Parts: sequence; C-alpha cells; structure tokens
Amino acid sequence: MIGEGSGPAQDGDRRHSDDLHRSRDDDDDDQNGDAEAQFLLDDEDFGTYEQYELDDVTGQPLLTSSGPRGKKVESRQSSALSAARLSTQARFIARLRGPQQPEPNVIRPFLPSVQKRPARWLAKVLPHAWQKTVLLVLFIAAWVLSLAVPLVNSKGTLRDTSGHVVRHLDCVDTLWRRNNECGLDGIDCQPFSNASFAFRCPADCAGVRVLNPRHVGPLDVNYRPLVIGGPVYRGDSFVCGSAIHAGVISDEAGGCGVASLTGQYYSYFASDQHGIESIGFDSHFPLSFSVAQDTARVKCDSQKDPRQLLLAVSLFFTAALSLFTTSPSVLYFVSFVGIFAHVALVSDPPNFSGPSDTILPALVSQFVGRLLPALFCAAIMYYACARRALRDLPAGAQVEKTVLWVGGFWVGALSNHTFGWIPLSRLSAHDLAQQPGAKAALAAIVLVVALVVAQQAYSFWREARLFPHLALYGLFVAGLLACLALPGLELRVHHYILALLLLPGTSMQTRPSLLYQGLLLGLFANGVARWGFDSLLQTAAALRGDALWESLVPEAVAPLIYADDSPQRISFKWLPADTAATFDGLSVLVNDVERYRRFFADEPLAEQIFTWTRDPAAVHTPEYFRFAYMRGGGALDYSQAGTWFVNATWSQGPGYYR
Repeated sequence: MIGEGSGPAQDGDRRHSDDLHRSRDDDDDDQNGDAEAQFLLDDEDFGTYEQYELDDVTGQPLLTSSGPRGKKVESRQSSALSAARLSTQARFIARLRGPQQPEPNVIRPFLPSVQKRPARWLAKVLPHAWQKTVLLVLFIAAWVLSLAVPLVNSKGTLRDTSGHVVRHLDCVDTLWRRNNECGLDGIDCQPFSNASFAFRCPADCAGVRVLNPRHVGPLDVNYRPLVIGGPVYRGDSFVCGSAIHAGVISDEAGGCGVASLTGQYYSYFASDQHGIESIGFDSHFPLSFSVAQDTARVKCDSQKDPRQLLLAVSLFFTAALSLFTTSPSVLYFVSFVGIFAHVALVSDPPNFSGPSDTILPALVSQFVGRLLPALFCAAIMYYACARRALRDLPAGAQVEKTVLWVGGFWVGALSNHTFGWIPLSRLSAHDLAQQPGAKAALAAIVLVVALVVAQQAYSFWREARLFPHLALYGLFVAGLLACLALPGLELRVHHYILALLLLPGTSMQTRPSLLYQGLLLGLFANGVARWGFDSLLQTAAALRGDALWESLVPEAVAPLIYADDSPQRISFKWLPADTAATFDGLSVLVNDVERYRRFFADEPLAEQIFTWTRDPAAVHTPEYFRFAYMRGGGALDYSQAGTWFVNATWSQGPGYYR
C-alpha cells in the first residue's frame, strides 16, 4: 500500500495543477493588457490629450489642460501620492507605537545574592504561610503600640498645678484676630491684662508663616512668622512662635509655657533670637503678653512633641517590612496605612487647638474619617499602577526597593519638611503673583516634570504601551480644560490631585518608576491626611480664604489737624463714592485696632466724620490709620497706612490722593 502524499501519480497531478495555474495567470495578464489598450484607445477617440508642466518648487508634474484622459491620469497620480502619504503616516504611527518586539522593563539588581538574604532567611525560619501571617499581625501590633504610647503621653490630658486643663495651641494661634475681627475697640478679644494661662505647643512652629498680608503699623507683613516684639509681644503675634523666640520652648520638641497678658504696651522692638526674626512696631497696642517657662505651674517634660522619635520608629518598621516581604500587596497597603497614620497623627497633624483633653480624640476621629476614602483611592492606584511596578520584582532587589520606593514614599509624605524650602505655597494665580520666587520655582518644577515625562514616555515606548497612556492623559487634559470652562468656578489642582494624575505614568518596573511612584504616593498621603479631600473646583470666595479682596478702598480728603489743642485731634472725611449697591459701611483702624464703624443705612458716606484724639503728654509715638469699606458685616481691603507723627504732621504716602 502506498502512503498518502507520495508516488508518481501525485507528482503528476501537482505538475498538471501548476500548469493550469500558469495558464490562468497568462490569461489574466492578456486580459489586463487588452483592458489597458482599450483604455488608451478610448482616450484617443475623445481627441483630448493632457499637457503637464513641472512645478518650479516641488518638481511635480502639474496638469495644464482638461479632458477625460487627464482626469484618469490625474486620478492615478493623486492615488499614488495619497498612498505614499498614507504609507508615511502608517510608518510613523507604527514607529510611535513602539518596537515590533516589545522590551519589558525589568530591574536587574545589584548584588542580588546579598539583597535577597533577609527574605531567604525569613523563609527558612518560617516556612509556612500561617507562620508568616502571625508574624505580620504581631509586627503591625508592635508598630501601633510604639506609636500609641508616645502619642497619648504627648497629646493626652495635661493639667497645671491648680488643676486646670492646659490649653493645646496650634502654631498659628494668636490672642488677637486680624483686621476688625476683634470688634470695635477689640471688645471681642478681651481681657487685655491681669490674666494668664498655661499652654502646650507642638514642634516645628518656627517655620510657620503667614500666607496673606497682615497689617503691622505701616507694614504689610507676609511670608514670615508673625512675631511682633519681644520679650513683650503684641497681641496678634503667634503665641508658639513667640515662645520659641523667647527661648521658653524649642522648635524641635515643642513644649509648655505660661502666657501672661500685660495690657497696653508701647514700642515693640525687633530682634533675632532662636531662629525667629521678630517684627518691630513703634507705637501702642491695647493687648500685649509675655511668655515664661513656669515649671512650678505646669510640667510637661514627658509630654513634649515626640515626632522625631516616632519618625525613627516608623522608618524602622517600613524598612523592615520592605526588606523581609516579597508580597507587593502586603508592602503596599501596610506601608500606606502606616505612613498615612504617621502624617495624620505625628508629622503634620491638622490644625487643632483647645483644651488638651480634647485634642487626641479629635485627631483620631479625623484620621479615621480621612483614612477610609483614602484607602479606596489607594486600592485603585495599586491595581492600576503600583502592582505592575512591584509585582514580579526580583527577590534580589529588596534593598533597592526599600531605598527607592519606600524612601520616595517617605520623602513625599514629609513634604512639609523635604519641600518646605521651595517658595511655592499654593498653585493659585494669587499666590504665584505675590509670593517672591514662586514663578521661578514653578518654572523649575515644570522643567523637571517635563524631563521626567520624556524619560517615562521612552520607557513606555519600549514596552509598546505608549498609545494607551497618551489616550489616558488626553482624557485628563480634556477634563481639566472642561473644568476651566465652567463659569463661576476656579480650578485648584491640589498636590494630592497632581499625584493622582501623574501616578499612571509610573506603572512599570524601572528604578526611576519606583522612586517616582513612592514620591507621588507620599504626596497623596500627605495631602489627604493633612488637609482632607478638597474640591478640584472652588468658588472665588472659597479659594480666596483670608487673602485680599482686591476691592476698592475709601479715599479720604486731607485731614483736619488741631495740633494746638490738648488733647490733639485729627478728623477725616471721605470723597463721594457710589457705595449704595456695593458696600454696607465704613471701618477705620488706628494702630491695627478698629476704632470706627458706621453703616451707610444709618449715615451716608458724605456725612460721616471720624475724629481721633490723643494726649501728647502720654503718647510719644506715631499712630497709623487705615480705611476700608464693609460688606456683609466684615471689612474688605484696608488702605495703605497713613501716619500721624508725634509733631502732629500727617503723611498718607505717595499716590494716595487724587
């Protein structure tokens, strides 16, 4: 029997089939040739021939006459050019899509035998999964306990020797509120003297600055600690900053002190002490205070801020977890919760002030409330970005993973320290315009981000994954542009939102991606733990906060001065203005204290007169006057300061009068 696929009969059949195919091909060629000849004959029958000239610029043939034959030749030429153009575009798109053989990015560890020793030793000592689970539970419990004990000691209830609960202050707490918020003659900020209280301050208050202008006599103070005077401080000074300036507490550990209210004081002198340069003020103010370390009244040596100690503890736990575990999910979620808790409770807790027995419960409550939605976002980020970078990471890269990913995570989470030197507080047009160096810093950041994006794009191109990410970021840009187009709202890209937008660009296994991903996760954790989730779109009022309103200010005519009288008097009237529909009233500050408030419903602007008197025998300092319109019960922007000097002369400054 002859098997299939062999034998002379079958070879003959093949040759016969090949002959048939060749015969059919020849017939097709003849038919094509006849069709082409007929085409030419048909054209000749119409008697129209096309003439062409060469273009002087491109060298391409140009049609100079019309006719049926020309249309067909032109059509063929256009089709050829279109095909060539499409071929070029296809090659470009194929090139942009990535190499035909994608090259997955994989880390090749340095000294892998050394880096894998911690995980190998753990697998040898605890070979079963349940043993590792028990160890992980004990590990987390030890971490929680090491954080809880110092926190309870430092933020728990503290009482002075008389049994009163010590007041916990935030770094920006003051005894006197800004502008006219203390009411007429400061009635809402009394008492001014003959009172004292014990307080406790957190660490890291020396670098806290005002982010919007504060009036201090003739000055508008901004982007520096608000500490006025020393050792007697003006009432609107930061209490904790003043305590650091006086040497009562340290910036590194915070501490306790006693503030004593001393009433009106003259001439607050500027000085540079303990890392804080105070501001001078050469006139009087109704509320002043001094700070002292009264250990006989309050002792809080065991309740100083433990953030330096707890930072070392948390660094140890996260580094140990990264070195000994090879599970990406365990590393990711345990590290995220631990670092999030560290920011919310230790390194950058939210602003809370009040009796010390209420601070720790309030911190824990807010931490839990922000953790749950943050974990939801973290889970999405893990499956969309982090898993690709951490999964299948070689066991020999334990040290590199710890240094790059965990280290970057901590750098981002401690951004209030690691990036605090950058003169960029908020990404808003107002802050960029008024903060010195903000525009240059933003330009440098944009340049660095552009370089990083280019490097990451090349890595995606190598993996042939560039197109999906370009489409994703196209959607991001379209969404941001749509937000910009919404009327009555302003776009506010918080740094945690920026981290969310950039994280998809780190979903690959390279050393730079590990570093960038950890850094962005840290920025997200810091932003949410410290400030909570805030809207991407905000109204102008919400975005303004306590910044300037950019409003009109009243224009006073040259004042009348009665220098020969005792006491001396100075009187003000204001130029007419259309205030009926826009403003409610008028406010006047004297030495940054509201001394006059009138509403236009009771007395029109044209009829209002403000007179200020002083006793030259008692007052030997200049006095400063500012004027503002009121709306909704609060003052808008105050004018620049006018000065009534000791010799009874007046100066409002250049450019004030019409």
